[in-house]
Amino acid sequence: MSVNKPSTGTDWVDPGDAPELSDAYFDHADEYVGDQLVKRGRPRSVIVRERITIRLEHDVVEQFRASGPGWQTRMNAALVDWLKTHEPSEISL
Repeated sequence: MSVNKPSTGTDWVDPGDAPELSDAYFDHADEYVGDQLVKRGRPRSVIVRERITIRLEHDVVEQFRASGPGWQTRMNAALVDWLKTHEPSEISL
């Protein structure tokens, strides 16, 4: 047997009681510095990174993961450092 949920009541607020929204209210809805709209949130990074999928040896990934948060950034730094003194074409497969 199903039971009806108890009534939640009708303590509605009359929308007509809401204050009038003046032009001053809408002037502050978006923040501008001069004519430039101020964007909210984290600023875009100068360094643009590309999301890829790559298969690496388990022990290599585990060593970087064990180093804690930021391990992917450290892995990227290790590759950048290696590329300073080597060419990818040097590796024979």
